[in-house]
Amino acid sequence: MISRRHIRLKVIQSLYAFRSQKEVDVSKGKKDMLSHIEDISELQLVVLALLLLLLKHAEEFFEENKRKYLPSKEDINPNTKFVDNEFVKLLYKDKRLINKLNNISFFWQDNDHDIVRKIFMNILKHDLYKKYLNQNNNIEKDIIFFNNILNDIILNNEILHHILEERSIYWIDDLPFVATILMSGFKDRRVVLPKSVFKNKTDKDFAISLFDLTIRNDQEYEDIIVKKAKNWDLERIAIMDQILIKMAFCEILNMPELPIKVSLNEYIEISKYYSTNKSKMFINGLLDSAITDFKDENKIIKTGRGLM
Repeated sequence: MISRRHIRLKVIQSLYAFRSQKEVDVSKGKKDMLSHIEDISELQLVVLALLLLLLKHAEEFFEENKRKYLPSKEDINPNTKFVDNEFVKLLYKDKRLINKLNNISFFWQDNDHDIVRKIFMNILKHDLYKKYLNQNNNIEKDIIFFNNILNDIILNNEILHHILEERSIYWIDDLPFVATILMSGFKDRRVVLPKSVFKNKTDKDFAISLFDLTIRNDQEYEDIIVKKAKNWDLERIAIMDQILIKMAFCEILNMPELPIKVSLNEYIEISKYYSTNKSKMFINGLLDSAITDFKDENKIIKTGRGLM
């Protein structure tokens, strides 16, 4: 399930798309945003389906090697620890999950990239694989190995990124989050597939309100930016920077349950990844100045102690 940080990132993406497409239907924009957020569940299944295909390909690979015209001793008696270990057995126990993964495996097969074979060969040549084969059988070590290859080999593959981007331009940004969820589940010896990516209705309402109110108060927030950005024309301020600032204004002025410091720190942190170093300093300075004015003008209403 996604965190508030990830919700903010999804709202940023949706607001950027809304503005870039010169969209005017806010309801449609909200619907598209929620659809993109829920797509994270599909991405989780897609990544797991690839892992399942890699296991199946490995089994076929070992069997084909046995049928070589002149098989080596290693071909005849391969080390099948990659497919025959406690973690894989645990994975296959969940029949409902396996059925879901089988139904979505076409995602990786309906193209000419030969992605499963290429990634498997990368794993086969990697030091992580060679080291793993020489370890004692232990489910904790199995889990560490599969987490490592997922993070270092599978999800770092450029062809994989290309295939994912063809399905959704947002999935590359979502990939690290999905990897964290999967690896955390593996450590707990389970695979979590929640009905919704939102933790609760409050988080979903937060996403909708943040998107909706940022758009509805766009002109007001734009006027504040112009006033505070001395010697800067609005055209010179990057669209992404404008969106981050407006979203911060939205939280500070319209969400009484959120502490000012939390909102300020979140958008400063996000700006490190979505803006330049100069932009980060600009956003920080403008928000600090605007918050001072908001307080002086009694525009900020927060419920609860320590939220100001």
